[in-house]
Amino acid sequence: MCRNIKTLFNFDPPVNADEVRAASLQFVRKITGFNKPSKSNEAAFLGAVDEVASVSYRLLHSLETSAPPKNREEEAAKAKVRAAERFGVNSEVVRDPASRKRSNSFVGKAGERST
Repeated sequence: MCRNIKTLFNFDPPVNADEVRAASLQFVRKITGFNKPSKSNEAAFLGAVDEVASVSYRLLHSLETSAPPKNREEEAAKAKVRAAERFGVNSEVVRDPASRKRSNSFVGKAGERST
């Protein structure tokens, strides 16, 4: 499953149309391989996003469960813990790619840094 598509069923507050559309967009991007379609494919791409969103929204609102709804904040906290365990980093740290600076140095064979 695409990592950017999150579970949307059985949450409190319930899923909204924007969340369903965002997941649908990620799904269509994944199966087409397009981040942004060309002009010639744009209508088909956006039509697919609309159709997937419509079907997904109907599905999510027709499902039933006896389980209590999950809390979004608690689930997000659990996901941060899993990410920290998986990647071995502090998930609270937000990395800014623009703040990375290129170095003119490299690491030599013995691990020494050279310039």
